Amino acid sequence: MALCAVHRGERQQVELLEFELAEETRPALLSERRRRPAARSRRAAAAAPFASISMASTSDSGAIPHKVPAFVVASAVESKPLALEGVPQWRITAGNLAAGATAGCAVEAALYPIDTIKTRLQAMRSGGGIRALLQAGGGRSLYAGVWGNLAGVAPASAIFMAVYEPVKQFVMGRVSEQQQFLGPLAGGVAAGLASSLVRVPTEVVKTRMQTGEFTHAWTALTTILRTEGRRGIFAGYGSFLLRDLPFDAIEFFAYEAAKSTYQKTVLRGEREMNPAEHSVFGAAAGAVTGLVTTPLDVLKTRLMLDGAKGQYKGVLDCATKIIREEGTAAMFRGWEPRVMWIGIGGSVFFTVLEQAKRFYAPKPPAKKPCCAGKKEGEAAKAK
Repeated sequence: MALCAVHRGERQQVELLEFELAEETRPALLSERRRRPAARSRRAAAAAPFASISMASTSDSGAIPHKVPAFVVASAVESKPLALEGVPQWRITAGNLAAGATAGCAVEAALYPIDTIKTRLQAMRSGGGIRALLQAGGGRSLYAGVWGNLAGVAPASAIFMAVYEPVKQFVMGRVSEQQQFLGPLAGGVAAGLASSLVRVPTEVVKTRMQTGEFTHAWTALTTILRTEGRRGIFAGYGSFLLRDLPFDAIEFFAYEAAKSTYQKTVLRGEREMNPAEHSVFGAAAGAVTGLVTTPLDVLKTRLMLDGAKGQYKGVLDCATKIIREEGTAAMFRGWEPRVMWIGIGGSVFFTVLEQAKRFYAPKPPAKKPCCAGKKEGEAAKAK
């Protein structure tokens, strides 16, 4: 969008566009008025049209449109990314897939040792905490099974984000302003459910390797399938959903709500959030959600380690036996590394996710500057 001024002797002609400024971030073009002569006086000539704004108000059923020079509106519009028209849905979905896979793998690779310590603590039946674990040699091989885990995390995270964004936008587009929070909640639940078909087998293999039962991911996968069948590879599926569906919904809701409030009350649309701000809100959302869902994580770990052995008959039986035999505190075993892991993980995940979404998003076509075509034509004639 540009404003062209044409000088003809002392007479200056300015092209003005008329917009309506409303609550929306992008103004709507109402009409166009061309070749409005500017004042010829020295006073008017001294004040160039780009240095001043003249606004006229009219009322029409309560709406008050304001007429301003086009360059003023253009500067406000160009500060935000413009929506691309004609971009196929597959290209948007592919960007979400790539962003989710990138963010998921970044978190797992960076924080896998903390997750390993958390899993080994939850598998201990004697208690004693981190000191007892380290004394027993539980601090060795903290990256055991990381490559096999990444092979499952990449597609699982990609599926999650490919489902989360469309569902969130679909729900938010069909509810009132006061019910916008349902978008992230519904998106988190739907995405968690869709990705669970990949995440659960990945978690089972990772958990068995972290506790030293297997040393190679492929060996673990084939052995579990051969000896325990579908029940073994999907062990703890119910507890996984019980933990991760609320976790995904709460974490993404907390992040989206905090981010939206911060943008409205602090930033007030003056700029976009920077990576450091995304990191802080991601860490807070992850830490709080991680602490609240620790008992569900303990149940998930025990059921996945149990596999097809039959020690526990289900989620309720597992919880009852743990509390009766080990005490209520056992339900929060490993909460310290879990809160640290998920807090840092939320910081890394949401920061990488926001940057990856921008990186993989469809890029707008390059635009020629104002009057570029005219200048090219004049240059060709001169030759």
